[in-house]
Amino acid sequence: MKVGTGLAQGRHPTAELATQAVKQALDQAGLEIANSVLLFLSEDFAPAPQAALRAAAVAASTTQVSGCSAPGILTQDDWVLDGSAAAALVLGDGAAIVPAKELGDRLLLTLAAPNAFNSTWLAAPGQRFGSVAGDATGLGAFSVWEDGKGVLSSHCDLRLDGLKGAVAMAHALQPIGAPQRIERVDQHDLQVVSGLAGLQQSAWASLVIELDHAGISHDTGIPFHRVMLMLADSEVALARDEYQMMAIIGADAHAQTVMLAQEVTPGSWFVWAILDRKAAQQRLAATIASVEDNLHDQPAFGLMFSCLARGPHFYDGVDDDIALLKRYYPGMPLIGFYGNGEIAPTPGGNALWQHSVVLGLFTAEN
Repeated sequence: MKVGTGLAQGRHPTAELATQAVKQALDQAGLEIANSVLLFLSEDFAPAPQAALRAAAVAASTTQVSGCSAPGILTQDDWVLDGSAAAALVLGDGAAIVPAKELGDRLLLTLAAPNAFNSTWLAAPGQRFGSVAGDATGLGAFSVWEDGKGVLSSHCDLRLDGLKGAVAMAHALQPIGAPQRIERVDQHDLQVVSGLAGLQQSAWASLVIELDHAGISHDTGIPFHRVMLMLADSEVALARDEYQMMAIIGADAHAQTVMLAQEVTPGSWFVWAILDRKAAQQRLAATIASVEDNLHDQPAFGLMFSCLARGPHFYDGVDDDIALLKRYYPGMPLIGFYGNGEIAPTPGGNALWQHSVVLGLFTAEN
C-alpha cells in the first residue's frame, strides 16, 4: 500500500493550496495517480470549497475526494489553527477512502458539520469514528464533501477499502474524589448527592470539598472550563469506564446546586473530574498501545481527530498529542483536524465525546 500526506499554507483560501497539498502527498507516497484523497481545508474555504475540490481531483487524477472544512487541520509535520491551509492524504495500491453507500458492522469514517449532527445517524449501523467539524460556538460556515462535491446533508460516512484498522478515544479527564450517587435533581440542576457510605450532601458542597482535596483553587470562582462529570448508569458501569462526559455550566452557592449541560437521572453515578495535561498524555499513551494491540500489525498511516480546546490551546502553543504519537511511529503519515465533538465507538454504541482525541491506525488488509 502506498500512502502520503501533504500540508500547504497561504494567506488566502486558494485552490492552489489544495493542489500543493495533494502533490506533496503524492510525492511522499511515490504515486502519480491516487485511488482517493482525504482533503481537509481551513474554515475560510467553507463558503466556497468547490474550486479547491476540483484542484485536488485534478492533481490526484481521481474524483474520489472526501473531507471537510474545520477550524484547524493537522498532519504529522505541522498543524494550522489560524490562516488558510489545506491538508491531504492520498492512497494507492488497492487502498481507498470512499463514500459508504451501504452501512454495516464496519469502521466508518464519519464527518459532520455542527448543524448536521444528530443521534439518529450516530446510532445507525456501523462503528463510527471521526469528528464534528465546528468551532466552540457551532456557528459559521462548515462544509463536508465526498465524490469531489459538497454534501447537502452536511455529514458523510466513508468506508476504508483495502484497509484494516483499529480506533480508540482518549480524553483528558483526571477523576477527583470517590464515586457518588445522584439523589435529587431539578431539570439541569444537580441538588443532592451521596457517597459510598450513603451520606447525603448538596452537590455544591460535594464539588467544593473535592476541589479542596485535589488542591484546585476556587477562590475566584469554580473553574467550570476545567471541571466535568464522568457519568454512568451504575457504580459498576462507572468502574468499567462505561461513562459519558458531562459539562458543568454553572453553580449556585446560595441554592447549593450545580447546573449541568444536560438533564440527569436520580440513581445515576458519577465522579467529579478535572481536565489535566498529565492525565491527557497518560490516557493517549494507553490508547496508542490499545489501538496497536488491536491492529496486530505495523500501521501504515493514522487519522487523528482532536478537540479544538485540546491541541495547542491545551498544551501552551504546541500539540503534545502529535508529538507523543510521533515518538511511537516516527515518520508515519498522519492527518486530521481540530473540531467540536469527537466521535468514537464504545461497547454501548457510537458516542460523541469532548476534550478528547480519537485515534485510528490503519494498514493494508490481508
